[in-house]
Amino acid sequence: MGYRHIEVTPIAGALGAEIGGVDLAAPLPDEVFAEIHQAFLAHGVVFFRSQSLAPARQIALARRFGEPEVHPIVEGSQENPELVRVWKPAGESASFGTGWHSDNSFFPCPSLGSVLHGIVIPPYGGDTLFASTERAYDALSEGMRRMLEGLVGVHSASRAYDPANVGEAKYRGEAPMRYRWSESIREEVLHPVVRTHPETGRKSIYVNPMFTLRIRGLAAAESDALLAFLFAHCAKPDWTCRFRWTPGAVAVWDNRCTWHYALDDYREFERVMHRVTIAGDRPF
Repeated sequence: MGYRHIEVTPIAGALGAEIGGVDLAAPLPDEVFAEIHQAFLAHGVVFFRSQSLAPARQIALARRFGEPEVHPIVEGSQENPELVRVWKPAGESASFGTGWHSDNSFFPCPSLGSVLHGIVIPPYGGDTLFASTERAYDALSEGMRRMLEGLVGVHSASRAYDPANVGEAKYRGEAPMRYRWSESIREEVLHPVVRTHPETGRKSIYVNPMFTLRIRGLAAAESDALLAFLFAHCAKPDWTCRFRWTPGAVAVWDNRCTWHYALDDYREFERVMHRVTIAGDRPF
């Protein structure tokens, strides 16, 4: 693919590319954003180094992809409710995003994408892993693809957010990040196990360990075994990349066809990130 206005450098064979020659704090001309969007669709996740984004500019960037969301459970800032401050204090373990997942797959219309800005970055540790669930789908046998077609996954926030599973401290204001109770935590939504990307037409596996509870219509043992296979298959290193954060770095990823995993290996250091998610549509 040719780019006239930006520099695109892939960081792995499966997904991920760094984009240079762009100042995200400035208004993006349509022709520049069109190439950023092209790279986003081609690589699943794109990264920008050394950016200085005020919250309003980060939200404006997200708005170029779609409508920014206000999360029903994780509280955003008072000034900008769309923006979540992901704070991990020094001396504590990370507890947000520390497992393979696709953001908000428990929504009836899951998030299209996410924009994450590095504000305070540890000197080492805290990398983020990404996985291409499109590459994972492409690597399946024809027989497995046929079996998965028509299956439906049951997604819920309960495993990650229900006080019965994770405790009540975060809902009492005793955690670094602020949470609020929502009935949506225990609701279940249905999404196809194989999803078709609405913009590219490519297929991907649309289940994840954090939010997919079971597969509708299968016996518990069958559902558990199939999900265990899919979870392990999608996390295979061959279709992953790893991003090392630096101050001011920005990542924009496509939740429709990728997973990500925030590594918890920097207990002694503080980290602060700003996250905005982008509203999507119902998977098909």
